[in-house]
Parts: sequence; C-alpha cells; structure tokens
Amino acid sequence: MRRTDIEAVGDLAGELLAAGGTLVRDMHEGIASRPFGVLGAAAAPVRIVHDGIARQLYGSLGGALRGASRGGARLIAAHAGTDAPALASGPRGSVALAALNGLYGNHLVARGNDLALGMDVRRDGAEVPVAPAALAAAFPGATSRIVVFVHGLCETDDAWRLVPLRGRVPRRTYGDRLRAELGFTPVYLRYNTGLRISENGQALARLLDDLTAAWPTAVDDVVLVGHSMGGLVSRSACHYGESEGRRWTGAVRHVFCLGTPHLGADLEKGANVLGWALGRLPETRALATVLNARSAGIKDLRFGSCLDEDWSDCDPDEFLRDRCQETPFLPHAGYYFVGATLNPGPLGSLLGDLFVRMPSASGRGNGKGRSIPFEVDNGHELAGLTHFDLLNHPAVYEQLRTWLTRTPTRRALAAGTG
Repeated sequence: MRRTDIEAVGDLAGELLAAGGTLVRDMHEGIASRPFGVLGAAAAPVRIVHDGIARQLYGSLGGALRGASRGGARLIAAHAGTDAPALASGPRGSVALAALNGLYGNHLVARGNDLALGMDVRRDGAEVPVAPAALAAAFPGATSRIVVFVHGLCETDDAWRLVPLRGRVPRRTYGDRLRAELGFTPVYLRYNTGLRISENGQALARLLDDLTAAWPTAVDDVVLVGHSMGGLVSRSACHYGESEGRRWTGAVRHVFCLGTPHLGADLEKGANVLGWALGRLPETRALATVLNARSAGIKDLRFGSCLDEDWSDCDPDEFLRDRCQETPFLPHAGYYFVGATLNPGPLGSLLGDLFVRMPSASGRGNGKGRSIPFEVDNGHELAGLTHFDLLNHPAVYEQLRTWLTRTPTRRALAAGTG
C-alpha cells in the first residue's frame, strides 16, 4: 500500500475512533439527562459540573485516539516502499474502497481524504485518462458506437463481471457480448457512490463530453447502462447534459436502467424512519446521529433524487417527505427498465429483488404519486433473480439486445427527425 493511502487510512481510523468516543459521551449525557430532568432546577449545579467533566474526559479521549491513529499511520507510511501499489489497484482494495465510499463518500470528500474516489474511466482494472492518446492506447479497436456502464451503490466497474452464485462457469459480460455481436465499444466507469446523485450526474455529463471529444473516432451512438443507483446517475447526466448544451447528448439513443429505484428504495426509507424514531428520545439520540451519518448518496435513494432541487434547502433526515421533481427524458432517446423479483408469487412482489421492488423499478408506483414515463414496450420484469443477478445474466442481455436491434418507434423517429 502506498504512503498516501496508509496516511489516509490512519486519518479515517482516527476519526472513527474519535466518533466512537463521541457516541459514548452523547449516550452518557442522554441517559443522565433523564434523572436531571426529573429533579429540575435543584439539580442544575450538579448537572453543570457533571456535563463539564464528561465533555472534558471524552474530548481528551477522542483527541488521544485521533492523534495515536494518525501518528501510527505516519510511522508505518515512513517505512513503506516508494513503489508500493495503490489500494485501489487490487480487487480486494477496490471492493473495500467502493464500500467505504458508498457508506461515507461525501464525508471523505469534505475532509479531503485521499480514499475518496473520483469519477474515472476504467480499463482492465486501471484508470484511463480522458485524453486522445490515452484513449487510443486503451481502446485500440474503438468504434463509433459506445456503451457506457454505470455501476450502483458500493460497487465498482468490476461488478459487471460478477460471477453468478448459481453455476461455476463465468459468464461473458454485457460489454463483451455487445462488442462481439453489435460492434459497441464498452466503457466502464468507477465513481464515488456516496456523493449526491445529482453531483455524480453532473460529473458524468462533463466526463462524457470530454470522452466523446477525445474518442479515437467520431461517435455516432451512445448507450448508457446503469445498475441500481447507476440508472439514476445516468438519467441525471442526460438531464444536465441537455440543459448545459453538451454535444454528447445528441448521440444518445438508449438509456437502460437495471434494478433502479426510480421511486425510492424501501431499505433507505426504513433507515430514515429508524433514525427519526431514535432521535425522539435522549437515550437513543446518539444512535440516531450515527445512523444519520450515512452518505448523501444513500439518502438520495430514499425517493430517487436526480436533481439538485430534490435535496437543496431541506433537512436530509426529515421524516419521509418526497421532494423529487420531474426529470424529463431526452426527447430523441429511448429509456428502458429491467426489474426483478425473487419469484412470480405474492412473496416475490413483496420482496422484489431484495433491494428494489417492481413498483419503484418500473417507475409506476401505486398510481397515487410520481410516475416515470417509460413507454409501454420499454419495460421488462424477470422472476427468480436477485438485485445483483441483473449485473450479469443471459436473460437481461437478451432483452437489452432486443431493444437495441428493434425497429425504432414512431415517436423516436419523429424526435430524431425533429
């Protein structure tokens, strides 16, 4: 592990240890506030002394833990080799970084921690600079048709190579098959899933502008494939790309959303409710603070936020309030969804794919709230699959291929002519 990574890990570990001390302090004060509250003004002098001593004690402990962790990391880093590999270069390190960024990525960015991921183009496990020479070297057989794969929460670009749990034979990825059968050049991204979806959408819009401008050949066709959160990031990028007048949006023909919570994820809604409930009592308020420290990206999944306006100027932990606004589709592109259920019965409808239920994946909800305007023939439901099966499954690929090769609808032809 390189020196900067070691120091970044030490900084993060120190903050986590200090946060643990803060949690104990806050729980201590919350529990103590109950008898002090009962005693009222008579206990005020004792409470002042008690709170002062507790804060001093826990503050000193937190500072000591933070300093010890940082100091130890610097000592280890000083003896690290100058040619040590980066943490993100190995598969295990990549998975750990992806999970860490998904859970707390916005906090890493705010602290300037080197473990925070950026949005990068990846090829064979390495970052590819978005420059003509680098792209030509990384994609020697580049074609005019690009398919961009945008992973989901706590995932990396390697997620698209996921080996199925059932069966031992590794499957060819969607990108490999699209390249062999339809002449698309697959481009894989890695990004910080803990940031706001709208932030990542704007970053993706800029990156695609640079990518298509520096691509080794003229770009005629751009396809976006997003898994879970990646579908929301793709929709956000298309919106911001069009509103900012970026050229690449004119080449977008298809946007595929695989297991995307367009109307929100129930697990995040449950976390919101739990955090709100824990915050009602002084004894558990500290636990609510810890739970609510999850990343902004996760909180955006509560109702499928794609735009800055969906979250700005509001409490990110307010109780189950859907502020999401309409995110219009590109008029000349087809938008599609693929959702999954564990089985075709009532239990499958209830659990969905274990993370996203069909009403949200299809954008249709319960008919009483928001609705995502997918065309009737642009959706597909698969039974017997989990959320992560959608990353690499023959049935999903066959549906993608069917949509990519079918005759354009009248609406698409009219929009393209216009």
